[in-house]
Amino acid sequence: MTALDWPDGFPRTPAGERTSYPGGFEVSRATAFDSILEELEKLEAANPRIETAAPHTAKHPHRPYADRDPEDPGVVAYYDKDGQGFAVACDRWDNLRDNARAVALYIDAKRAIDRYGVSTVGSEFQTQALPSGDEDDVVVAGSGEVAAPHEVLGVSPDAPDNVVKAVARRLSADVHPDSDSPDVEKYKQVQRAKEVMLDA
Repeated sequence: MTALDWPDGFPRTPAGERTSYPGGFEVSRATAFDSILEELEKLEAANPRIETAAPHTAKHPHRPYADRDPEDPGVVAYYDKDGQGFAVACDRWDNLRDNARAVALYIDAKRAIDRYGVSTVGSEFQTQALPSGDEDDVVVAGSGEVAAPHEVLGVSPDAPDNVVKAVARRLSADVHPDSDSPDVEKYKQVQRAKEVMLDA
């Protein structure tokens, strides 16, 4: 088994909190992975790449071998669109099929929002934007804008590590996926800003 190439700034689901999708997705594992590529084709995405911790077949490089069930069931779809790199990742469920199907359905839902003209701030797909090549920038979820990490956290550019950690902890608690007011994209943004500042 290989290590899963999980995108920076995307939170992981603790292994003990993973379950199978309630009711189950009524598709085969091959169909679940094929549906990710189908959704990316509809999106007119370039350079699609599906990553898991299992080895993938040579004939269908987006599919893991049918008899491989890695300990890490996460699935990540990487792709490019309009010169920007994107990722859609899911490890909420305890098996590859359910996570792959969730990724495909998520892309389909986001496409529908853009397709039907629902009013949003920026493109819905900006919420999956990967950090730019400049390690000092953070893509602001939902806006397409880029902000300095200290602006995201609301601290000074030379804030000490203990302040960065404390502020990030407080901001993360307010928007954590399990909180009363979850905001997954804001949570990812805070985590990315903290990582960049601590690595500086």
